[in-house]
Amino acid sequence: MGDKAHTHPGAAGRAQAADHPTSVRNVVLVGPSGSGKTTLVEALALTAGAVNRAGRVEDGSTVSDYDDIEHRQQRSVQLSLVPLEWDGIKINLLDTPGYADFVGELRAGLRAADAALFVVSASDGVDGSTRMVWDECAAVDMPRAIVVTHLEAARADFQEMTRVCAEAFGRDDPDAVLPLYLPLQGPEGPDGHAPVTGLIGLLTQKLFDYSSGEREESEPGPDRLPLIEEARNRLIEGIIAESEDETLMDRYLGGEQCDVETLIKDLERAVARGAFFPVLAAAPAAEDARQGLGTVELLGLITGGFPTPPEHTTPRVTTVDGTPRELKPCDPDAPLVAEVVKTSSDPYVGRLSLIRLFSGTLRADQTVHVSGHGLADRGHEDHDVDERIGALSTPFGKQQRPVSHVIAGDLACVAKLGRAETGDTLSAKDDPLLMEPWEMPDPLLPLAIEAHSKPDEDKLSQGLSRLVAEDPTMRLEQNQDTHQVVLWCLGEAHADVALERLRSRYGVQVDVVAHRVPLRETFGDRAVGRGRHVKQSGGHGQFAICEIEVEPLPGGSGIEFVDKVVGGSVPRQFIPSVEKGVRAQAAKGVAAGHPLIDVRVTLLDGKAHSVDSSDAAFQTAGALALREAAADARIHLLEPVAEVSVLVGDDYVGTVMSDLSGRRGRVLGTEQSAGGRTLIRAEVPEIEIGRYSVDLRSLSHGTARFSRRYVRHEPMPPQVAERVRGEARSA
Repeated sequence: MGDKAHTHPGAAGRAQAADHPTSVRNVVLVGPSGSGKTTLVEALALTAGAVNRAGRVEDGSTVSDYDDIEHRQQRSVQLSLVPLEWDGIKINLLDTPGYADFVGELRAGLRAADAALFVVSASDGVDGSTRMVWDECAAVDMPRAIVVTHLEAARADFQEMTRVCAEAFGRDDPDAVLPLYLPLQGPEGPDGHAPVTGLIGLLTQKLFDYSSGEREESEPGPDRLPLIEEARNRLIEGIIAESEDETLMDRYLGGEQCDVETLIKDLERAVARGAFFPVLAAAPAAEDARQGLGTVELLGLITGGFPTPPEHTTPRVTTVDGTPRELKPCDPDAPLVAEVVKTSSDPYVGRLSLIRLFSGTLRADQTVHVSGHGLADRGHEDHDVDERIGALSTPFGKQQRPVSHVIAGDLACVAKLGRAETGDTLSAKDDPLLMEPWEMPDPLLPLAIEAHSKPDEDKLSQGLSRLVAEDPTMRLEQNQDTHQVVLWCLGEAHADVALERLRSRYGVQVDVVAHRVPLRETFGDRAVGRGRHVKQSGGHGQFAICEIEVEPLPGGSGIEFVDKVVGGSVPRQFIPSVEKGVRAQAAKGVAAGHPLIDVRVTLLDGKAHSVDSSDAAFQTAGALALREAAADARIHLLEPVAEVSVLVGDDYVGTVMSDLSGRRGRVLGTEQSAGGRTLIRAEVPEIEIGRYSVDLRSLSHGTARFSRRYVRHEPMPPQVAERVRGEARSA
């Protein structure tokens, strides 16, 4: 596994379409921002011959920057696909963002991949967010390996980092997280730091020297072998523990020497089924070097140890009406089933859809059926249409290399798929199918926006619809209560990227305004009001008088209207008019302009005129009566209250509960959860949790998650209500 001799393959390393599912490896790179994922992808591309210089892509007769500033910024917040070829295997590397705000792109990468590389920095360690993603992969038995980067850092210690990884990722079985190679350090530099110049294979006991810029294999001197003996024995025992040969451990403990080839095969099988998680070291190539340290070994692990697409469990598939459908895993001759894992807009090509093909074969210019899950609550349409796709291509940097077809197990880009959005299913037009969607985080940070000018207002609707089509983690809301356009995002960085895309990609300039929480009003006690609408202007006049009583009701009662008129003082035909006027005024509010709720309005008496009374006159009188009653009553301002569920590590429970109390929250209870976490349930006023997604991330160092659910409106404390009224008056 990775101990073979390799030559630099040059242009052959640039992968095209795969010819069989078993010749594909789909690998997602996971890790925090700054861990070195993108640099590692570039190092692997250089070693595989997909680029001829570090960070460069050959483009015909010219060489263009693969890693210019704009493209690197896009890659830091978006899922990127870089296909390579190694030993006749096509490797689709899915580089994911490390920022927590773009976890939707990470989830899409996990959906499209069959195995994961967890990239950790030797100088920074393992953060809580990375541990959470590891647990997600463990829940679905996704094969994983760990790559330690930044070995050049002054404080880098590979063996200590391996111990940290075993502690963080191998809580159930630390012996399943072990290194395959040990770094070889060169002489100390002027700063006292000894750079890593090579690797020693623990199984083969061979030395791989990268100091010349090429991987040179040799036999280590006898003085080096004792240094690796303990690590080698532990690795062998860890592999044997996962071996399918139940007699191997007994033979090994009995003193029998295990064949290296047998151990490598057992290792590959254990990695492929997600039972063993090797740790490797990697570093980018030096300038003008052809291979980065550890890249050949890592490519060997990917091709030899990671599973093929047919070994990966296909997500649940149904017909459009929900009937379960069984498909042979990853069969190019089976019915077509593909999924859009990313949607983007290219200024030259137009809309591009990155797809993962789970079944069948897709050809350019083919007509397919697009089935969507109807995320109407996020501003996404429900799709159930036929579309003719455009060209098929495999991406590399900014380039799109045309291909004629894509088979099951592979990934590719589809052009001109105008109706499909991220998460949609592509299938045969005569056999429409639907894949079960992957879990997407709920956006909980509101961003209220307004068009900057009239031209922007004309383009805003189309720009927003395209924006949410690309990003299913973004929710578009047209709030009927506050009349605001609200983009719900995952965090501040997510919001900043959305605004920049609106401006640069769709030409829409917007202003960010304060997000308003939908408040309500209600009566604090009983009150009476008289509405008198009498006008005479020479012609047909207006005459309506009504007397009402208003009394508060329990929360959730709404507006209740009762008729207690006796003796016909208000004619029967005008009683609905009074109610209509009362309800119209209630919708506008009676004190601070917020809708009135939870009151009973009783019509007691009134007067009418045989000629001048009308429907409109009694509507006006009803509204006036309600306003007069409000003028003499205590009006409570009601605020929405949400039930908040926070899943947080036990170390941060006290901090989170204290913070919730400071937000006027009432803790309802706590429950122990798996993995050393606690679920906290509390009721918190929504006005206090507008930025809670940002604040919670800071409080918990990125390890907590929360959800919210509207419960009810309840009276706001007087001092808070006065502050809100003051802010409204000043606005």
